[in-house]
This record gives sequence, structure tokens and C-alpha cells, in this order.
Amino acid sequence: MDQIIIHVDMDAFYASVEVRDDPSLKGKPLIIGSLPSERGVVATCSYEARKFGVHSAMNIKEAYRLCPEGIYMHPDFKKYREASDRLHEIWNEYASASEYLSLDEAYLDVTRKAVTFEGAREIAMTIKRRTREELGLSCSVGVAYSKTAAKTASEEKKPDGYFEIRTPEDFRELVVDRDVGVLYTVGKKTAEKLNRYGINTVRDIRNNRDLVIKLLGKHGEWISDIALGIDDRKVTPYKPEDTKSISRELTFQEDVSDFDFLDDVIFLLSIMVDERAGRIGLFGKGVSLKMTYGDMKNITRSSIVQSCDTAQEIYESAKSLLNGVERRPVRLIGLGVYNLSKENWRQMDFDDYLFDREAISEERFRERLSGLGKKYGLDFEGNLEKLFSGETLYRTVEYMRKCVR
Repeated sequence: MDQIIIHVDMDAFYASVEVRDDPSLKGKPLIIGSLPSERGVVATCSYEARKFGVHSAMNIKEAYRLCPEGIYMHPDFKKYREASDRLHEIWNEYASASEYLSLDEAYLDVTRKAVTFEGAREIAMTIKRRTREELGLSCSVGVAYSKTAAKTASEEKKPDGYFEIRTPEDFRELVVDRDVGVLYTVGKKTAEKLNRYGINTVRDIRNNRDLVIKLLGKHGEWISDIALGIDDRKVTPYKPEDTKSISRELTFQEDVSDFDFLDDVIFLLSIMVDERAGRIGLFGKGVSLKMTYGDMKNITRSSIVQSCDTAQEIYESAKSLLNGVERRPVRLIGLGVYNLSKENWRQMDFDDYLFDREAISEERFRERLSGLGKKYGLDFEGNLEKLFSGETLYRTVEYMRKCVR
């Protein structure tokens, strides 16, 4: 049986949730992300803001220049996750497999449940109706024979749209004279590279397959295939245990030159990363440190370690990496663990037979946490769970930064 795939994409999800909860925001240019006075980017924005040229990932200063009358808000991820969880429950009722791309977007395999495109259309309309009635939100839905075509279809009639692409022929006819960027995985840099060689449209890709492959290798083969409507990828449900890495990062509102403060920050980031890894039952064998300096130069340092299955061990590895970098003003710092697996295996050494390594690590962690609380006048020990919220962590670190000026 040929595939029938639905792609569901919520319309301006974060902004729509805020409008739902505060109707006074309806019809206004709403920008979710950082505030104009802060460093940061746009997470998403309402369609009213998009009319001014504002879009996701745009620098917040540029967004304010384009739309000074906009309403700027920090995101509330707890609220968005709650809405997302409910959406997933609805979607899963109609799919034999669901592949979540983000909180607000997913591929649904409805081949067996829908049987026909008419059946898939009925499912899509039911999803749209329930999304509006049960959550007060709107979504755009595409139904197609492949994942690429379904994603293209959902973009076709946004917002609150519906579109079908039943065959590769239908897909080819729809996109043939569109910009190369319409194709899945053709980002800005790839498009620019193709444009330099006169490949501007999907038709150009089809007519220059050999050149595209020469320029882009395996990626070029993939792009050339989807330009012809060829995509047999299956909907693959996400499994937490398949996660390859976990990271957290923070952008400071002012560049930081105090590396003792950065040491304190990576300790908190270690707790965040360890909590996330523990929540999905994974253990890392590598630690990475990411930094962006004030001149926007990015560096990444990493190390394979024998064990980093506690926050204290992650921190100690990250501290060693931090001690090895150039000391100049820092704009952003991030910490991650990688080589994740469900196996918590480490080679025993002589010290393991003499000391309780786990107890020593826990003791060091508690001492560090207590010392951090005294240093900044904060109750970290009693409020760790609150820190797991990205917004709370950000506000806490900014408070700490101002304390050490």
C-alpha cells in the first residue's frame, strides 16, 4: 500500500497560545522571544508582526527596528509544553505512527487508518476541528503521498489551511518553477551555493542533476530526488533513548569577563543537562563546552570522559574545558553531553575499591551548591526544580551576573 502522510503545523504556536489566554492581544503584532532592551532573537511572532517583516530567528533589535509598535514577550515554555502534550494526544488517536519535529509540528502516518485520501481528508478536518474546539488554536494540515510533499502541502494555505498532494506528478507540477528553497533541506547557504551556478528554481535542479550532485555530493543526490517528487522515508516515532546529545546554553545581556562567574554558570548548566539526561534515562560519555566571544567568534571544546553520569562529574569535566580557553569577554556559553546511551558503564580503577566514588561526588555537589547559594544569597538547594524552567534559569543567571559587576 502506498503511504498516506499528514503533516500538522500549528499556526504561530507560541503567539497563538498567548492570544488565546489573553484575547486583548488578538490582531496585534506580537513578538515572542527577548525584549527589545535585551540580547536575543525572535522565537516566533503573530501573523500581524510578520507583515512588518519580522520572522523567527531574527535578531530582536532588528525586529524592533521593523516593528517598534509590537508587543514583546518572553516565552512561557511550561504553558506551551502543556498545550503540545494535549495536541499530541489528539494526533496520536488518528495515526499508526507519529514523528514529532517540535512542540507544534508532526508527521502522522495515517495509511492504515485512512485507507484512502478521502479518509485522510476526513481525519485532517477532524484534527483541525478538535484543535480549535479543545485548545482554542488553529493549525495548517497537509496530506500527501510522502513526508516532503506533506510538509509542502501544509505550507500551501497557511494559516488555518488544508492542502493535498496525491502523487509525485502533482508535487512536481506544483513546485517546478518555484525557488530552490521550497525543497526540504535546502537552506539559505545551500540555496546561495546553487544560485551562484545559475540554479535558481526546482526546474533548474531537475535539468542540472549532475552539476547539483557535483556541488553538494550526497546532499545533492537527495535534493535532486525530491525535486522529482521521490521521497520514500517512513514516519519514524521519536524515542528518547535515540537522543545523541543534550545541551543548554545562555546568552548574557552584557559580555562577561569574570571567569569565576562563568565557572558558576557552567555548574548550573551541568545540573540542567544532568536533569534532562536522567529524565530520559541516558548517560553520556563526552562533555562539550560552547562559547561565543564578544566579537561573535564561536569556539567549541569537547572531551571524552570515563564517566559523566552526575551533575558534579559533568561540571568537573566542563570546568577543565573552561580552564583551557582564551580569557576574554564572553557573550554566550553552552554546555552539553554527548555519546549518550542507556548503559551506565565505566571501567573500575583502584580508587573505586578504596572509596565510595558516588558518595564523594554527591558530597562535592552539595558543597558546591551550598557555596553558590551563600555567594549570591539564593536558595539553590530548595529551588532546584524551579531552575529547570529556561526562563527561571535565565533570570537567575542575570541576577548573579549583576551581583559580580
